[in-house]
Amino acid sequence: MTSIALGMPQLRRDPRALPPTDGRPDTPELIDRFGRVAHDLRVSITSTCSLRCTYCMPEQGLPEIARDDLLTADEIGRVVGIAVRELGVREVRFTGGEPLMRADLADIIAASRAAATGADFSITTNGIGLDRRLPALLAAGLDRVNISLDTVNPEHFAKLTRRDRLESVLAGIRAAKNAGISPLKLNAVMMRETLGDAPQLLAWALENGAQLRYIEQMPLDADHNWARNHMVTAAELIAVLSEHYELTPVGRPDDPSSPAEEWLVDGGPATLGIIASVTRTFCESCDRTRLTAEGTVRSCLFGDDETDLRGLLRAGGTDDELADAWRAAMWNKQAGHGISLPEFAPPVRSMGAIGG
Repeated sequence: MTSIALGMPQLRRDPRALPPTDGRPDTPELIDRFGRVAHDLRVSITSTCSLRCTYCMPEQGLPEIARDDLLTADEIGRVVGIAVRELGVREVRFTGGEPLMRADLADIIAASRAAATGADFSITTNGIGLDRRLPALLAAGLDRVNISLDTVNPEHFAKLTRRDRLESVLAGIRAAKNAGISPLKLNAVMMRETLGDAPQLLAWALENGAQLRYIEQMPLDADHNWARNHMVTAAELIAVLSEHYELTPVGRPDDPSSPAEEWLVDGGPATLGIIASVTRTFCESCDRTRLTAEGTVRSCLFGDDETDLRGLLRAGGTDDELADAWRAAMWNKQAGHGISLPEFAPPVRSMGAIGG
């Protein structure tokens, strides 16, 4: 069996030794050299997952992060509070791995909500176990959920995820719907193996009042099998769906920084979102900042430079010092992922180790 590692990026272990910030404007927000400002925070809380999706996880899963290396619920709450109060973050999404694998997820949300009352809190989840956990998560302060569902064909689901758990995922979606969560968003990765299932999945989403968003597969799989000439493009997906539905492009009507372009389905009001991360890049309007499960700031999904906030936090760093380290990390964010460039190389970490 092949040994899989989480990946060790270039880590700045002493954030007090800040990188150059020459020319940075005097603003508390997370601005970078290209004028982009981050308002959306993704917080990974684990590398473990209950599925083994081929576009993300190796068959044996990723190594479990040692408990002492993970940020605690209180530490996450403190960092989230700094991000919202001091740095201008408005939306916080907890990811993994699979965030439901953390037994203290409700505590994490509660600590974050207490520290940042005005932010919007959501999770990205595969939905397994959500039906049991959702009441406690909502009581803790959760606002929304994004649930991953690539196909409703049981055989294809089992092959793609390497687990026969479709009914468990659907139970989680039903629980979210019954709880009145709105909007209820479903995320699906465009894969060659499930492209033929796309019309069926869209029909299922429409019938169940969910907003479906398709995402182009990115070179972030742990097995390193991604190939540009094999991936399903947004144009190809639209062509397949257009055989069954009238799709009218409306762009990004609600938020120009949103990664998803929207299409009206059969004249609306229902919409389909497509995140064309590879073929219709949106790096120039990216407004995200990321915190890994080990407490490092990652300014770009595809950048291997990380700044260690956990060490600073546990060494007694003040809120101001943590905020300054975060600002410096984001100021040096790269222009874009560069997937189309000949010299492109995927990041050391896979998606499961970074956080979606």
